Amino acid sequence: MRALRLPQLSSLRAFEHPGYLAVWLGALISNIGTWMETVSMGVYVTQETGRAEWTGGIVALSFLPSVVLSPLGGALADRFDRRAYVAVGITVQLVLAAVLTVLAFTGTLSVPIVGVVSLLNGCASTLTNPAFSAMLAELVPPRDLHSAMSLNSAQFNLGRIVGPLLAALVLQMGGAPWALFVNTLSFVAVLVALSRVRLPARDPEAKKETLWAGITRGISVARGDEDIWLVLWGTLFVAALVAPFIGLVPVFAINVFGQGAAATSLLVACQGAGAVTAAVVVGTLADALGHRRLLGLAATSIGVVSALYWLSPTLTVAAAGIFVLGANYLMLMSGLHAFATSRVPRELQARVSSLYSMVLGGGYAAGVWALGALADRVGVRFVTISASVLFLALVLTLRLLSPRSFTGPQTSQG
Repeated sequence: MRALRLPQLSSLRAFEHPGYLAVWLGALISNIGTWMETVSMGVYVTQETGRAEWTGGIVALSFLPSVVLSPLGGALADRFDRRAYVAVGITVQLVLAAVLTVLAFTGTLSVPIVGVVSLLNGCASTLTNPAFSAMLAELVPPRDLHSAMSLNSAQFNLGRIVGPLLAALVLQMGGAPWALFVNTLSFVAVLVALSRVRLPARDPEAKKETLWAGITRGISVARGDEDIWLVLWGTLFVAALVAPFIGLVPVFAINVFGQGAAATSLLVACQGAGAVTAAVVVGTLADALGHRRLLGLAATSIGVVSALYWLSPTLTVAAAGIFVLGANYLMLMSGLHAFATSRVPRELQARVSSLYSMVLGGGYAAGVWALGALADRVGVRFVTISASVLFLALVLTLRLLSPRSFTGPQTSQG
């Protein structure tokens, strides 16, 4: 595959590297299928139970394993060939998707089964994601790391646009089983892409380090770097207080606006469109403003943008609001991830990435379940707006106590 020549936008520089482009395209196809499954199962659970707590709980199950398994995934990723390791993880997810598809076609699918498969899939993706992120870093030079991370988020969100739209079409024409079948096939694209890339040989010394030593070393490095530690805490609060807007989209569409799968797909697609738009410009903005200043602006604005989204009086306004929120969320989260990863040598990047995944997944799992449970009791708008305001208050407090965290100088390694 030939590299793309897009020098005019620094945000797109990672596309100039053929290996990265191949993996990016494979991951995009897979994520289109994943979002078809996500929308299908979100609508299924919401309609079967009628409770936001169940919808949020099922979503939480897929992220809960990150609390325990992310550090292990990071240590394993730094011990083995990352390409082969990712391929094994993708194969496991393909098998789980196939199981869900068979159950749907045979009419034996149930909400508890969806929960179990979500948990197992969460385990597989948690163990795979640190290696995938570190593999992307190996496919580009250090100067293009932010571009690689942002474009990776963009392909995830481009899948968020196309997947829900296809899901709405497939659900209307053939039902959930066919949406799940397409998702199963989509994993093959990643395996094909992985077969076309080659990575640098692993350091043989890495295998001599025990798994526990590898895990503790990653934690020690993160705790010893004030900026990485701040990024991890910031990620935790974003995940718990703001990010649940992603998992509660079916609740907003169905319980608040009285719509169904089409409205759910519209909101999910609009969030993805906002994220993709942001990904095109975020690298250029980071070059112009500096990574730390851009992160400060994104962190300060996201609480306000989130609250305005949840205040939307109509579905049309909500679609516009989630577009802006999706853009803000990508700028913040891809920036936090790239900033933390860039501060350590490559042999430690998977472990730092795994800690980021741990706090993101753990915070999101707790937040989406807790906000969903509270929404059933006091209303989804009140709960989510309160969480957004609380996050804004935390950011403003930090800006007052430590202005350097938002505007100070930064260094990077790698």
